[in-house]
Amino acid sequence: MTEVASEILSSPRLLLVEDETKTRESVAEGLRLEGWTVTTAADGGEASGVLEREAFDLIVLDWMLPDRDGLAVLRETRVRGVQTPVLMLTARGAVDDRVLGLETGADDYLAKPFAFVELLARCRALLRRPVLGTGPVLRCGDLQLDTRARVAVRAGGEIPLTPREVDVLEYLLRYQGQIVTREMLERDVWKQTHRFTSLDNVIDVQLMRLRKKVDADGAEKLIHTLRGLGYRLGKEPA
Repeated sequence: MTEVASEILSSPRLLLVEDETKTRESVAEGLRLEGWTVTTAADGGEASGVLEREAFDLIVLDWMLPDRDGLAVLRETRVRGVQTPVLMLTARGAVDDRVLGLETGADDYLAKPFAFVELLARCRALLRRPVLGTGPVLRCGDLQLDTRARVAVRAGGEIPLTPREVDVLEYLLRYQGQIVTREMLERDVWKQTHRFTSLDNVIDVQLMRLRKKVDADGAEKLIHTLRGLGYRLGKEPA
């Protein structure tokens, strides 16, 4: 596993979507005690909004939610190309329901009521899986990055990248379809743990250079700048 991937898994960022207040608060507290960074949402609309603004390593998603159910949130998340592992929580225990959730894009399923230790074990198991794909090659359309050889190729042609550009591209690919903020890049790629000296300008310049290489010669634009938010790698929705 690469240094960037190892860093991602060492301090997981998790979104917990659960409308039952006591369950949401107790699970979030337990996960935070494990050293995880936990963001919570109480309904489907709130969850969709959070997922449009932030990137996560894992999503724990209740099926039965007010406003918009978990299946709808899951479906729209997958349509946007987000590959983040999703653990579905629900009291619906029928086989057909489990199959529907998995076919919609869930990675695992946990029926209510559940023991926290089992939820924790399932979360850890999902985080041990490769973020994208089953090997060292990360892909987005005709772009691919071999994380072991540290070689990027688009449409069959190798892209000449600096070591730092390879690090940034790998990070964007691992959070494909999600917003990656400057703070995330500063912490996880540049390994800066304080904000005494901002790297915003450095990061912006690095992304500009990377985009010119990745999206060169009229190729479909894959690296997008979201003003005031950060960056996102992925194809634009049709």
